[in-house]
Amino acid sequence: MSIFVDKKTRLVVQGITGRDGSFHTAQMIKYGTNVVAGVTPGRGGKEVEGVPVFNAVAEAVQKTEANTSVIFVPAKFAPDAIYESADAGIKLIVCISEGIPAIELVKVVAYVEDKDCRLIGPNSPGVVSAGEAKVGILPGHIFKKGSVGVVSRSGTLTYEIVDHITKSGLGQSTCLGIGGDPVIGTKFIECLELFAEDGETEAVVLVGEIGGRDEQDAAVYVKEHFNKPVFGFIVGKTAPPGKRMGHAGAIIAGTAGTAAEKIKAFEENGIRVGETPADVARLLKEKLG
Repeated sequence: MSIFVDKKTRLVVQGITGRDGSFHTAQMIKYGTNVVAGVTPGRGGKEVEGVPVFNAVAEAVQKTEANTSVIFVPAKFAPDAIYESADAGIKLIVCISEGIPAIELVKVVAYVEDKDCRLIGPNSPGVVSAGEAKVGILPGHIFKKGSVGVVSRSGTLTYEIVDHITKSGLGQSTCLGIGGDPVIGTKFIECLELFAEDGETEAVVLVGEIGGRDEQDAAVYVKEHFNKPVFGFIVGKTAPPGKRMGHAGAIIAGTAGTAAEKIKAFEENGIRVGETPADVARLLKEKLG
């Protein structure tokens, strides 16, 4: 069992004919993902990596029964791409696009919730259920099928921690980047709820960063509702207040959102925090063997 994506995933790639869309389509197919369609307006009838291209998501869903989409389009077109997928009946939308204004995302998130579909991202590196499917830009070769779930706000730190987990001899059930923007579709708690129900997930790693309160809220949820071991890593211990660090959501406002505050919240609620990505893998190995 896995969460979000698996062998039943039927993927449509929005922006498949672009540089990033075509490259990562090839990588997703290589991993074993069932990529059934691509969409680029005006390019219908073509093929990319053997995948048929359609002019609209609704046509792709009708012809191929796609149930998941991944979005590789510029930020200014990404909200409309999300709306199009939601209107076409897609149930899981993974948005890789970065730089969408927060005011637009507030409307987008509300819209997809009304359509009863899930948005991961934007500014997400995607989702991998190890040995099942890869949706997005996560490097498939670092994953190994196993029992550790990983949820992260940081793309590159996700890769680093997964690599250390794999090298320790453990593996992953599902790993995803939820995105580092201030407004996102899926948060830590929603992922924890699904990992709680996943019989193959024995432990979870939460990778947080400065800014916002999502980590603090997740820590309280873990203590009150989650019965599997959780480990953490927080990025940005030396970040100065008021300066955005990498992601739009990674900014300390006053005394809120600091790395120290998040680490304290984790530890007070029973989440063991690693000093480094390698330390996270070591803590996992000690617990799971």
